[in-house]
Amino acid sequence: MERRPTIVDVARSAGVSKSTVSLVLQNSPLVKQETRADVRRVMAEIGYVYNRAAANLRSANAGLIGLVINDLRNPFFTEFATSVQMALSARGYATVMGNTDEDAGLQAQVVGAMIEHGVSALILSSAYGEVAATFEQIARAGIPAVQVLRRVHPDTAQFPFASPDGPAGGRLATEHLLAQGARHIAFVGGLPGRSVTEARKAGYLDVLAREGIAPLVLEGRPVRAFGREMAARLAADHPQVDGVLCFNDLVALGLLSGCAEIGRRVGPELKLVGFDDIEECAQVYPSLTSVRSHIAGFGQAMAGTVLAWLEEGAKPAAETLSPVELIARASTL
Repeated sequence: MERRPTIVDVARSAGVSKSTVSLVLQNSPLVKQETRADVRRVMAEIGYVYNRAAANLRSANAGLIGLVINDLRNPFFTEFATSVQMALSARGYATVMGNTDEDAGLQAQVVGAMIEHGVSALILSSAYGEVAATFEQIARAGIPAVQVLRRVHPDTAQFPFASPDGPAGGRLATEHLLAQGARHIAFVGGLPGRSVTEARKAGYLDVLAREGIAPLVLEGRPVRAFGREMAARLAADHPQVDGVLCFNDLVALGLLSGCAEIGRRVGPELKLVGFDDIEECAQVYPSLTSVRSHIAGFGQAMAGTVLAWLEEGAKPAAETLSPVELIARASTL
């Protein structure tokens, strides 16, 4: 059976009414033990899984939505999570949120617990690593689930993926650095092989290839500490670099701090671009040019997408990339 078995399929196979199957699912004492056993046997044989969350949703027009975030310490993900939660609340849904701290094993536990507690759908910014257990549980539960910001499962037909447009952001940032006079541009930060790193790096590589300029990629942990270390390393090992596109704003803010430490002026001597445009970019000195992902609006859109799938059966496209824009500030001007 290609589609998921329904309560009607169970009733037909067991030779009972749909109402009887419903009573069995509710553990009603009105159903004879013999009939109950027959219905349970048929459920097992045809692979029927009772989605209690969906049943509750149909009866009460309300539900819980699971929101799983890989790193709530990062203000980018915090802003995303907040916008999703607020948008769901405005529609009468409660949000069950879990932070996995980039731990795939913990993520599987969190998702399993959410399913057990009856979430109606999941929005998942996944940890990397061994994520099969996470997605197997979601598939068995048969609930809508969207991958956001990071594509970790290849089956986007089953688990649709949505994110701000990383390649477009990389192109915008690199073109801006070239327009501001940079000729030796490095890409700094982001762990190799990860989909979001490769997406943002792809736009950078495309523009440099078009211009006939050799790239310099220095990947690493997407945190401030790495960016700060890279300020001294760039000055010592790659003094020709006059422009940097950072994987994210945290790396860029760390690099900004590291340049201040070694006395290198960001803007006049080294042009610096971040990615995501978190609030701090406009508050630091010099203010940081960044690729704006419109993350609050993206979060609101993802809430709407999941609810449309849940309430109306409007499954989203396998992949959705939302627009980004470059916000130019003093670090490049």
